[in-house]
Amino acid sequence: MTSLNLIPSDLSTQIALAICTIAFVSGTARGFSGFGSALIFMPLASSVAGPRLVAALLLLIDFVAATPLLPNAWKHADRKATAVMVAGALVGVPIGTYFLTVLEPVTTRWIISAFVAALLVLLLSGWRYHGKEHPALSVGVGGLSGFCSGLAQTGGPPIVAYWLGRPISSVVSRANIVLFFGASDFFSLISYWFTGLITLESVKFSLIVGPVYGIGVWFGAALFGKASERVFRAICYALIAAAVIVGLPALDGILRGG
Repeated sequence: MTSLNLIPSDLSTQIALAICTIAFVSGTARGFSGFGSALIFMPLASSVAGPRLVAALLLLIDFVAATPLLPNAWKHADRKATAVMVAGALVGVPIGTYFLTVLEPVTTRWIISAFVAALLVLLLSGWRYHGKEHPALSVGVGGLSGFCSGLAQTGGPPIVAYWLGRPISSVVSRANIVLFFGASDFFSLISYWFTGLITLESVKFSLIVGPVYGIGVWFGAALFGKASERVFRAICYALIAAAVIVGLPALDGILRGG
């Protein structure tokens, strides 16, 4: 009975179980490959529940999961370069959040699907930015990532494509990414709170979905080294592509037998 009280009143137990299953799959992808969780979770979960609840849920889960990584990231990051990019996110996150609150759920789902499809193409291309670092470009990339995060919690690929192409060590680039998203998630929490996206129901539901997501991350991490990374990354890409297709609003009637 207690667990049922943690499920939002407008969601059935079946839908809650579906979201938990999606969280486990996306967490497994994140634990093994380090990417893909939001790109899988958002299109699929938004097809069974409102995008506003789903985005708030993923934000709460990710923020809790990433917080322990921040002290080490602060120690190794290029804090000056990160701060420039964070300045862009400070503008992008509220704009993305605004669109999430005013757009119709179906419109938001179309945008999420389009975003994720474009980001999947970026990941598949293997493209990395190798040009010179310019403050205006850094702010722009941070703003784009912040906008994607505010609207759909999908801000990872632009940042990864930018920083992994820089002539810096992998330790510094990873620390920069972790630190940036710590700040971006904090901005999102504030924006979501003041716009009413974070509710008591979403917080309580995260107490169910969060541990399932965490188990998925642990399971994925345990698979690392026991399976071919190339094969698993291909599976992740396939899952993201499937999530985009299944999450298309145009397919709702077909998938639900209507």
